[in-house]
Amino acid sequence: MTSYAEDLILPRHNSLGWLIAVLGKQLAEDLDQRLKTMGLNIGVWPTLFALWEEEGLTQTELAERCMTAHYTTTRTLDTLEKMALVERRPHPTSRRALQIYLTQQGKELRHSVLQQAIACNKQYLDRLSQEEAQTLIQLLNKAAGTR
Repeated sequence: MTSYAEDLILPRHNSLGWLIAVLGKQLAEDLDQRLKTMGLNIGVWPTLFALWEEEGLTQTELAERCMTAHYTTTRTLDTLEKMALVERRPHPTSRRALQIYLTQQGKELRHSVLQQAIACNKQYLDRLSQEEAQTLIQLLNKAAGTR
């Protein structure tokens, strides 16, 4: 018995990788346009999102959570610091590490930025029934190994 993947000849419309890439590109471009109206861009989104979930992370922890290279995280934090949205503070137990915290301005952006992200997701999920949308999210989490 062959698996579903083995049975595919893989035209693009049946390729998981291609479909995810297309959807990811569309979502990223749409969210980027929304963020630009707020003076932000898609490059800072993962870092802000991670910090809204949990502050006080080190740069290494942020890079891991955002799945970005360390140097990319450094540049993103430099940008966010210049925008007065984050600040680096000394780590209480490590002289070499710094912890990253949102400024008051960074905290105040949370609601409006998350509303834009929710609206962006909704734009795509509204193409599906509520049950289909829930199933899609569950299946993507399962395929990604995140749940």
